[in-house]
Amino acid sequence: MHTLKIKRIYEEPFPEDGYRMLVDRLWPRGLKKEEAFIDEWNRNIAPSPELRKWFGHKPENFKRFSGLYADELKAKTDELKRMKSILKNRNLTLLYAAKDTQINHATVLREVLLMVK
Repeated sequence: MHTLKIKRIYEEPFPEDGYRMLVDRLWPRGLKKEEAFIDEWNRNIAPSPELRKWFGHKPENFKRFSGLYADELKAKTDELKRMKSILKNRNLTLLYAAKDTQINHATVLREVLLMVK
């Protein structure tokens, strides 16, 4: 299997990123689409709007958010398997816009994706 990474979309792209997938529901502020260097914008794998708004990137909500988001992902098995198939053939980098590199939905998605068979 290849490498699964997460990275802020504002960081410089590198060839070793492999397949670059934006996993945010909303387009990142201040970024032009032609400057994003993405292979895919996967809005459907992002947290639901209600969950995203409730979380609000507040550290105190992250533990509960992680569990609720993981529950949402259980209903998206086809999409998770598709992402895993990309990873079998090349590196996959999950891109997100959040400022916090530790407390964001991409960290949860990465952990869930690693558990997919």
